[in-house]
Amino acid sequence: MPHVWRCAGVGGMPVTFDDVRQMALALDKVEEGTSYGTAAFKVGGELIARLHQSLDALVVRTDFEQRAELMAADPETYYITDHYLNYEWILVSLSRVQPDALRDLIRMAWRLAAASKKPRPSQRRAGRRGGSRRRG
Repeated sequence: MPHVWRCAGVGGMPVTFDDVRQMALALDKVEEGTSYGTAAFKVGGELIARLHQSLDALVVRTDFEQRAELMAADPETYYITDHYLNYEWILVSLSRVQPDALRDLIRMAWRLAAASKKPRPSQRRAGRRGGSRRRG
């Protein structure tokens, strides 16, 4: 069963990029860098989140199922532009998102990026086979 995400509420202090930085850098092996000219966070070279060029949203790695759930639950906080339609990313309004919800989303992005860096079983077998072949 998919995880149910808390939606942003009205009121409270908006999440700042410094808050995002603390959330992201608290995760194992996350590094700060840039992507498309804006501040970004990566794990093992894989992008997990970056500041959107509009500067009022964060672009976060997700999957299509989770993205659809978030957008249906709170379209003012979670949305995409046409550019992201075919990509597993979501835009998150920093002025609307609840800190705990964003922390959960960044953790999920970290897990997705970490999983994408692990070699698939077929890649591991191919690597072993390649080293044991005899040439003749």
